[in-house]
Amino acid sequence: MFNIVTRHWWLWALRGVLAILFGIAVFVWPAVGLRVLVALFGAFALVDGVFALVGAVQINQWNPLTWAMLIEGLIGIAAGVVTFVWPGITAVALLFIIAFWAILTGILELVATFRFRSELGTDAWLVGLGGLASVVFGVLLVARPGVGALAVIWLIGIYAVIFGVAMIVFGFRLRSFQPETGLLGSSR
Repeated sequence: MFNIVTRHWWLWALRGVLAILFGIAVFVWPAVGLRVLVALFGAFALVDGVFALVGAVQINQWNPLTWAMLIEGLIGIAAGVVTFVWPGITAVALLFIIAFWAILTGILELVATFRFRSELGTDAWLVGLGGLASVVFGVLLVARPGVGALAVIWLIGIYAVIFGVAMIVFGFRLRSFQPETGLLGSSR
C-alpha cells in the first residue's frame, strides 16, 4: 500500500501548490469582495477535495488511510459545492463553512499522520503540521467569528500557505522513497 501512495506523491505536492496559489491570491487581493472570496474558497475546496478523492481511488486498497482520504475528499467537494450553490451567503456563514471544513479535514490529516508514521517515521510530521494548521485555523475562526473581514482574509492566506508548504514537502519526501524508474517516479 505504501508503494501505491509513494507512486502518487505528486497528488500531495499538487494539493500544496494549489493551497499556496490560493494563499497568494488572498494576500495579493486583500480587499476582495465576499463573492470573490467565496469563489476562491469554493474553487480551492472543490479542487482539493477532488485530488483527495482521486488519491483515495488511486490507492485502490480500502484501509483507514484510504477511508480518511475518501471522507476528506467528499467533505472538500461538499464545501466547494455549497459555496457555489449559495454564493450570496453571509460572511459569518462562509466563515463557519470554512471553519468546519478546516477542522474536519485537519482531523482526517492527523489520522493519516498516525497511519503514515509507521512507514515514514519522523517524516510524518509534515502531514501532521498541515492537519494541525487546519484544526487550529478552524478553531480560531469558530472562536472569533466577529473578527474583521481583512483579518479573516489574512488568516485564510496564512493557513493556505502553511498547509501548502507542508503538503509540497511531504509530497517530495514521498517521492524520495521511490526508485528512480521513470517520469514522475512512476514504477511501471
